[in-house]
Amino acid sequence: MAMFNPPHPGETLLEDVLPELDISIAELARRLGFARETLSRILHGRAPISPDLAVRLEMAGIGTARTWLGVQADYDLWQARHREQPRIERFASIA
Repeated sequence: MAMFNPPHPGETLLEDVLPELDISIAELARRLGFARETLSRILHGRAPISPDLAVRLEMAGIGTARTWLGVQADYDLWQARHREQPRIERFASIA
């Protein structure tokens, strides 16, 4: 079942993971080997979770890379489906 307007995965990190770990964005960035500015953009929904970040989160024990990328894909697909799209002509049949 498709989710209604799923949250950006960075929002989950910001609102759920950081408070649970009781650390700052700067500390999470340091531990993951990411620039604080880059991680901040992700946490505030202005950049996607990349495969590299997903793997680093998994290595840090924060979920699995596949889960983080799946959440990002769900978010991206919902956003794409709700943007104006050009008129697309369907193919009759593809064998």
